[in-house]
Amino acid sequence: MTITLETIKAEQTKLAQMIETIEEDMKKNAFFEYQGKRVPLAIGEKYIGTIISAEGTRNHHIILLPGAVSGKTWKDAKEWAESIGGELPDRSEGALLFATMKDEFEEEWYWTREAYASASGSAWCQHFGGGYQSYDVITDKLRARAVRRFPI
Repeated sequence: MTITLETIKAEQTKLAQMIETIEEDMKKNAFFEYQGKRVPLAIGEKYIGTIISAEGTRNHHIILLPGAVSGKTWKDAKEWAESIGGELPDRSEGALLFATMKDEFEEEWYWTREAYASASGSAWCQHFGGGYQSYDVITDKLRARAVRRFPI
């Protein structure tokens, strides 16, 4: 294949259009509104919603971090989430993620950060095919996504 000035310019035009498309998408998803202020999101983060508990102990916004892992034990999944600046979602957040961002997940089991109190060595997980939650032994290998929280 012969490289010409015309082919280079054509490729440059394609790249410029791709950059413009990505920049526009980033502008649309680069923040969320909170008390009349724009709170910035990092590239690839998605604002999910808020968790407000009746007793007032949990009042925060949920932000889904980019990236996912598979084949992780519960301990390894928690360590991975921390390594990217997040944490595994809790059960309430898992339900909210299923309700609002199901298409961001494989139809598989994902770890939550909550241990299962009635069976030592087990933790809660969320299924993103059917939306149900159950528990599994922490040595099993499941998928994981991370969230970060922004206090209200």
